Amino acid sequence: MNQLEQLKKYTKVVIDSGDIENITHYTPYDATTNPSLVLKAIQMKKYEYLLQKSINYAKKKGGLKNQIVTNATDKIIVSIGAEILKKIPGVVSSEVDSRLSFNTEKSIKKAKKLISLYEVEFGIDRSRILIKLASTWECIQAAKKLEQEGIHCNLTLLFSFAQARACAESKVFLISPFVGRISDWYSINYSSNKYRSSLDPGVQSVKKIYEYYKKHDYKTIIMGASFRNIKQVLSLSGCDCLTISPELLSILQAKNKLITKKLFIPKKIYAKPIKKLSHSEFLWLHNQDPMAVEKLSQGIRQFGTDQYLLEEIVTKNM
Repeated sequence: MNQLEQLKKYTKVVIDSGDIENITHYTPYDATTNPSLVLKAIQMKKYEYLLQKSINYAKKKGGLKNQIVTNATDKIIVSIGAEILKKIPGVVSSEVDSRLSFNTEKSIKKAKKLISLYEVEFGIDRSRILIKLASTWECIQAAKKLEQEGIHCNLTLLFSFAQARACAESKVFLISPFVGRISDWYSINYSSNKYRSSLDPGVQSVKKIYEYYKKHDYKTIIMGASFRNIKQVLSLSGCDCLTISPELLSILQAKNKLITKKLFIPKKIYAKPIKKLSHSEFLWLHNQDPMAVEKLSQGIRQFGTDQYLLEEIVTKNM
């Protein structure tokens, strides 16, 4: 068995890609997208038809120019997700505009709009969709409300333990801790040397969350994300899910070296309820982690920029 096949025995493998043709080659169960991946995909010649169909759909709905652009970009996101779902048995994650990351009500409204597009335009049940939201306090509260209405959420751009705690306490369906981006920050700020996989800060962050969730019997799924190398991936073998880029999946598929399970559910479970974080406690604890503060802010800005670029492409093609 190659390493990808072995990894699938311990962990649900998810592909991190907007390229629909990549999906079937690696036979993942689920798939994730984000604004950067959608932007990259929609600029490929083979997906021009999705761009034009989305623009035509938005024009038909009518409205002012900015409304048409917004409707077209939402349709693009959902169209790519719908195409991906034809290739996988599980779920796809589609992201809410990151510029709404500090507005609970607008995030909820956008999430419901994306779900409606999936259900009405493509006949896809909401059970096959995860709504991606940045792990801000406002979006965690949005996810809490959406979960109560049967809309499952994937809280992304997760860097601090405070974010992980707040998500679990709000009964969010799934979180995506960003392994590679955490390690990048420590490499830049503390050492020019590469961390060993066992001491990799990104890997250690996910391990800490995994142990805490399992010890306290939280049901929120942990999906390690944003990997930079194979060592990081294999160090988290046994995690609930891992979302992996096509480039790293290709390497795993080409190697046959034996891998072992690294994460295990602890035997002792602590059922005693934990006092939930208040808004101010969350902000203080998150603020105590300079890496998390910087990377969350940076990630939101970058996804916001990609959303603007997607809108520019739509505008030019209208």
